[in-house]
Amino acid sequence: MEKIDFTSCEVNRFKAYGGANGNKIHIRYQGKGYMLKFPPVLGRNKAMSYTNSCISEYLACHIYELLGIEVQETLLGTYTDRRGKEKIVVACRDFTDEGKKLIEFAQLKNTCIDSEQNGYGTELSSIMTAIGEQTLIPQEELVQFFWDMFIVDALLGNFDRHNGNWGILADERHQTAEIAPVYDCGSCLYPQLAVQDMQDVLEKEEEIDKRIFLYPTSAVEEQGKKISYFEFISSLKNQDCNAALKRIYARIDVERINRLVEETSFLTLVQKEFYQIMLKERKEKILDYSMEQLIELERETAVQESQGQLM
Repeated sequence: MEKIDFTSCEVNRFKAYGGANGNKIHIRYQGKGYMLKFPPVLGRNKAMSYTNSCISEYLACHIYELLGIEVQETLLGTYTDRRGKEKIVVACRDFTDEGKKLIEFAQLKNTCIDSEQNGYGTELSSIMTAIGEQTLIPQEELVQFFWDMFIVDALLGNFDRHNGNWGILADERHQTAEIAPVYDCGSCLYPQLAVQDMQDVLEKEEEIDKRIFLYPTSAVEEQGKKISYFEFISSLKNQDCNAALKRIYARIDVERINRLVEETSFLTLVQKEFYQIMLKERKEKILDYSMEQLIELERETAVQESQGQLM
């Protein structure tokens, strides 16, 4: 892949972004506006350094794209600061450049006066209530989007899909609204792990399994506890989640995902192996397993219904 150098891009000083993980500036690249995200400065706790957040952002967004979900365009490249230090950065297409306004789901949820939680409350029942009460997007469409995103985040190990990083694009002038492309995927694919940590994980099956069955969890909660992707999806207790599992599962092409990883710039051999193995393991142990359970459940249900009709 071509390595892009964003250093000389025009910077828009009149546009700024929030968020805690890394600095961000607005640039123009090939006539389009992008939010350029920098890797966070290393903190005291190196385990929480988000070393690979820019790479995680890039890979996760492109995997979303491979799965047929509208997602923010991302470009991986470098930026050399005034001290002469080159950094790996990710450019995220600013989809508000054309005048549309991003309404985070947290803001939308705040308009739902019957909700028992504020906008940033991530209790699943409260989220579903707000989805039903909001009037900008048809309820069925937004429910399907939420669960499709949940399943893909399960594959990618996203631990931070909260109400502030997904939402609606609104055009107040034309009184229209649409679901925003998926964005802010820097918390996918274990961004906190340095290359040596990745190697250590790959050497022990139990370390791989910890990062599948124990953590990362979803940021969404059920009865005050963060949801385990494996436990929730494999329980088959939510019909909307089951439907999303079937939709997304049918679109997964492991070879295309592996090729994406192979062709991504800046990755070491260890990183490539780590991403490919962890994606394979998460698919097999969470999604494959859950699909097998769902197929069996549907088979048993069909048999019971058939027997009931014959009685």
